[in-house]
Amino acid sequence: MLKEQDSMSHYRTKCPDSSFLNSRTKWMRGLFISVCIILFSCLRLTLAHPQCLDYQPPFKPLYHIEFCNQHGNFGCCDQQMDNRIGMSYWDIMDLIGEEAYEACGDLVKDIMCQECSPYAAHLFDAEDPYTPVRHIPGLCSAYCSEFHRKCHFVVKYLTNSRTLLEACEKDDLHFCNIIDLPDQDYCFPNVLRNNELYSNLGKVEDPKGCLQLCLMEVANGLRNPVLMVHSGDDTHRMFVAEQVGFVWVYLRDGSRIEKPFLDISGEVLTTQWLGDERGFLGLAFHPKYKNNGRFFIYYSILVNGMLEKVRISEMKVSAHDMNAADPHSERVLLEIDEPAANHNGGQLLFGLDGYLYIFTGDGGKAGDPFGKFGNSQNRSALLGKALRIDVDGSRKDGKPYKIPPDNPFIRESNAKPEVYAYGVRNMWRCSVDRGDPVTQYGRGRIFCGDVGQNRYEEIDIIVKGGNYGWRAKEGFECFDVKLCQNSSLDDILPIFAYGHHVGKSVTGGYVYRGCESPNLNGLYIFGDFMNGRLMALEEDKEPGSWKEKNVCMGDTKTCSFPGLINQHHKFIISFAEDEAGELYFLATSYPSAMSPFGTVYKFVDPSRRAPPGKCKYKPLPVKIRGKKVAFVPRELTVLGIDVTPTRPLIEKIINPTKPSSTRQSSRTKPATSAPEKKHRGIQVYVTPTRPPLEKIINPTKPAATRQSTRTKPTTSVPQKKHPGQNSTAKLHQKKTKKTTQPKEKQSNARTKEVKNVASHSRKSKLQSKKERKDTGKLSHKLSVKGPRAGQKTKPTKPKEETKPAVLLQKTKKAEKEIKKPNSKPKVNNKSKVNGSTIILK
Repeated sequence: MLKEQDSMSHYRTKCPDSSFLNSRTKWMRGLFISVCIILFSCLRLTLAHPQCLDYQPPFKPLYHIEFCNQHGNFGCCDQQMDNRIGMSYWDIMDLIGEEAYEACGDLVKDIMCQECSPYAAHLFDAEDPYTPVRHIPGLCSAYCSEFHRKCHFVVKYLTNSRTLLEACEKDDLHFCNIIDLPDQDYCFPNVLRNNELYSNLGKVEDPKGCLQLCLMEVANGLRNPVLMVHSGDDTHRMFVAEQVGFVWVYLRDGSRIEKPFLDISGEVLTTQWLGDERGFLGLAFHPKYKNNGRFFIYYSILVNGMLEKVRISEMKVSAHDMNAADPHSERVLLEIDEPAANHNGGQLLFGLDGYLYIFTGDGGKAGDPFGKFGNSQNRSALLGKALRIDVDGSRKDGKPYKIPPDNPFIRESNAKPEVYAYGVRNMWRCSVDRGDPVTQYGRGRIFCGDVGQNRYEEIDIIVKGGNYGWRAKEGFECFDVKLCQNSSLDDILPIFAYGHHVGKSVTGGYVYRGCESPNLNGLYIFGDFMNGRLMALEEDKEPGSWKEKNVCMGDTKTCSFPGLINQHHKFIISFAEDEAGELYFLATSYPSAMSPFGTVYKFVDPSRRAPPGKCKYKPLPVKIRGKKVAFVPRELTVLGIDVTPTRPLIEKIINPTKPSSTRQSSRTKPATSAPEKKHRGIQVYVTPTRPPLEKIINPTKPAATRQSTRTKPTTSVPQKKHPGQNSTAKLHQKKTKKTTQPKEKQSNARTKEVKNVASHSRKSKLQSKKERKDTGKLSHKLSVKGPRAGQKTKPTKPKEETKPAVLLQKTKKAEKEIKKPNSKPKVNNKSKVNGSTIILK
């Protein structure tokens, strides 16, 4: 936590010490403060948004929370934090007594539970990472006055701020002037009554139905990045391919391996022309890459300086470096002639069936002019198709792959056996739905974005043997009227199509199945290359239809989280999914193969996150040979900072032991699944919102209730003589070297803990083995707690009161003061330390 003088600096600006100011200076100071408050209020109106004290969005707890249950459905507390707040609350209640509990219990609970509010960051001034966090949340003036009138004596248990404590001692006006928030809509309890704030709380959509998303920059400086894929080997590495023929490895920490994973730039055909579609276009890792190290690539080549082709090859990872491909391992699987420079396809992916899917373009030019029906409708051509092959075997005719036995046209003489689906124009980016995390609904579906000609862009779900209509149809409309009216067309319509007034070149995306953004589950997110628009589709499962949802970049208020941005480059090249299911997209500001302006962005939902601890996973270690290049962000974040601020480390403290009488109080405490107590203390995790309770200065207890802080030499209490302990043993004990007794620490108003000073005296040499067994070691702690000065005792029966288990007595007088009437202590053991006798009761 920040030091008190720093943490309270923003309070003092509101309540300056005016003892040295003259009337004119006071007036100018008051005017200046008023102007500052007005400006600050305007700023807060723009920045206020749901946010927790850890600078992240609120969440829905995994398990039911008991204490702050008003935020049990959505807020900033999980079960552990709720238990911590609940136990701290009951510690304070036990200290103030039964009468004060009746007057202040509800008020104090409401204030402490604001840490769980979805607007906790605003209530505690924690939205700005450079603003010190309040000790007490912002209270509305009327509520604050009531709290001060009834419970001003509780403030010392909530904060150690001198400014707040001094203001509290003066009057409610000074105190509430510090506690109050300038924005009355967000102070407590007004924030609970604001329908505008809570009507859309936790939803990714704004009132107009637009998905408000933010972004995080994860990589930059790439030359037209055409794809990003993971290897599926539990290392959570990402492989980013540039159009020029380089593939780079990015690690979990954001850094990049200095040397490329693959460099075939000398083989890849590409140019500096703006919008050139040739180059390195596809990459897919074998489902068993972790064991066999095989991966597959798709790229453009030029043969003999004239003939253009696309090549699909197999390669292997280096046997000596897991972050480098073996450059001599390439094995060509398939080469297809390309009659034009455009419509080269380029997608490679493995389905859940283990087969490799290859998506080719229709050959280029305009309108698929090749042959009578075009390449796409010609099942004997490999262009304009979705192909499926088995890469785990070879054919008798010498081809290095097999044909899956259930391919739809394997028995047709006028069709290529590799064809899985046809009638596509130029599918740019396809993906496999990994299915709902719980129900597995949708698992295995293949989504593709098919670039249109003049009027429509479309999204398709690929099925075996499907005809997707091109060139007879474009989207839902006819393109070639004669082919369109052919009754044998039997084409499959797209699940969604949009006109060129919206965008002119679709980029296929992914169905979100990740963990970090629960609101996005099941949404198919894609975009348009030409106008940079992001879009989403939501499925209506009953009729099987899809509904469009607009995706908007969140405004400054929505994306006011550390490290987030709300803008991106215009040209959306591709989408990506990491090994955990989180989504990304790749974009550039200048679509040339040599342009180093490519950036990778990660989608972030600013309205809701997953509960803490739900999305944990352990990547396998990555052995690195050579150097790493650290990631340096270039985009300006909304808050102007790139690194998420970290609060002080969580401290473990032992709170004061509750008096035994309070545990038998008539009031009912809500059940909490708090951790078990150790040594009569409560293990509590402290956050920066309040100082640790042991630092709070409490009123001093009367001397009569306190154990002496000094050890005075007194006559030992007479004890029964142990059998077998003779005068020789006593003489031996007197001759032992004297040591100083450890000093007892002075405890505060809420607790008194006396350290265990019991230790075994040196055993007499004449003591027998049987006698040694009778004198065991003292292994448990000694603790004592006296009543608080002025504290009202709770109405409990005397018989139900329990005495502390261990008392340290030095004199007969002290023993008589502590003993209850008609009760005799049982002597369980005794031991002498340096001449003093310790009795364990």
